[in-house]
Amino acid sequence: MTKIAILGGTGYTACELIKILLRHPHAEIVAVTSRDEKMPSVAESHPSLAGRIDLRMEPFDADMLVKKGVQCVFGCLPHGASMEAIAPLLNRGLRVVDLSADYRLRDPNVYAQWYGETHHDLANLAHAVYGLPEIYGDDIKAATLIANPGCYPQTGILGLAPLVAGKYVSLKDIIIDSKSGVSGGGRTPKPNFHFPECNESVAAYNVGHHRHTPEIEQTLSEIAGEPVEVIFTPHLIPMDRGIFTSIYVTPHRNFTDAQLLDLYREYYRNAPFVRVTKQIPATKDSAHSNFIDMTARVVRGRIVVLVAEDNLVRGASGVAVQNFNQMFGYEETTALR
Repeated sequence: MTKIAILGGTGYTACELIKILLRHPHAEIVAVTSRDEKMPSVAESHPSLAGRIDLRMEPFDADMLVKKGVQCVFGCLPHGASMEAIAPLLNRGLRVVDLSADYRLRDPNVYAQWYGETHHDLANLAHAVYGLPEIYGDDIKAATLIANPGCYPQTGILGLAPLVAGKYVSLKDIIIDSKSGVSGGGRTPKPNFHFPECNESVAAYNVGHHRHTPEIEQTLSEIAGEPVEVIFTPHLIPMDRGIFTSIYVTPHRNFTDAQLLDLYREYYRNAPFVRVTKQIPATKDSAHSNFIDMTARVVRGRIVVLVAEDNLVRGASGVAVQNFNQMFGYEETTALR
């Protein structure tokens, strides 16, 4: 049994994480921290968990977590705050899965450029492993710090990986068009996520400068072995959860639809949560699950890749548990199917 602590327990991803871990046969949640001065019980913060977990939020204290026997910490804190809490945990020998963006970008200068602040934990940044199991599974097993991937990037990276790995497409002419449910903005109220603002409306945001752009380019460049450039445009759509991504690329050779599907199925043959489908996926098909669904089509000489996932499960908490399973030697699908 692995004892677990969750930092930042009041958000949507923390709630999803708790739900998954409560059905995990080898995990025991022993602490949930919060920056809320009221320190509510977990069930008060998340009524859907009433009768399922009997813990009260507590202030973050690294030494107290060690005394409780915690072996793995899931960080659900905002960027900036996360690195301040995680460094002392790693110094005390705990293993961490961080759901913030603080350890995703390998170059601290790129982090400063896109997140507007200096990275204060360069020592741990240097050995953080990007937590995309389908790409970095072997590295994840031995890692002490996992940088859990962003929700949008997973659809773009996994949707493109088979094509860029084989250099089948132009690496400088990639368009990623993504649409996300409102929960992707987190639980803290923001004007553009207010119901009268987002209901019955679709809008793009952060066009040309969304923070997930360098994360996507970094990972695709590592897969390709040379620089990859993308135009990434996110949109907010009026539903609770889910991401649908359409990707447009220019191939170097002719493909048929059947050849593309064979390529994708072979590439992901050992990936239990990637479903390559003949039909076009929809967000309802992967909702509340850790599956990421995709298909590909040839359209007027271009390749169109279509990807769907649940942004809270596969996009955050589910893949975090998938990483945890690999780190601690549990079956990768434990508690996720």
